[in-house]
Amino acid sequence: MKKALLYTDGGSRGNPGPSAAGWVLYDDEGKTISKSGAYTGEQTNNFAEYMGLIYGLELAIEESITSLWVRMDSNLIIEQMKGNWKVKNMNIRPLFEKAKFLEESFEEISFEHIRRDKNTVADAMVNEALDSRL
Repeated sequence: MKKALLYTDGGSRGNPGPSAAGWVLYDDEGKTISKSGAYTGEQTNNFAEYMGLIYGLELAIEESITSLWVRMDSNLIIEQMKGNWKVKNMNIRPLFEKAKFLEESFEEISFEHIRRDKNTVADAMVNEALDSRL
């Protein structure tokens, strides 16, 4: 079993406003496998958060990860992915559905909400992607 730790983030400057997603994937020894960010257009913060999760899950699949621990500072998305909260926003529903589909690619996956100050690398990827577009 190939294990990894994924941190993701998303943000917008204005809500909605220019937004971006960021992600960083670590192996089970804490070594960075990959980190990046992407501009996601004029979107809401929650849209950008979901895109960070989707990009991170896709990266983990490309890296043949089978056991993944996901950490995010968006409690909304963590609780939705765990099935504890409903997805009420129709603009977010397709992103949620895509994330749930990607989740099925892993033998094991867990989601944990973390404080923002514990998500600094993924946050830096968000800001780098935003700054490069503005």
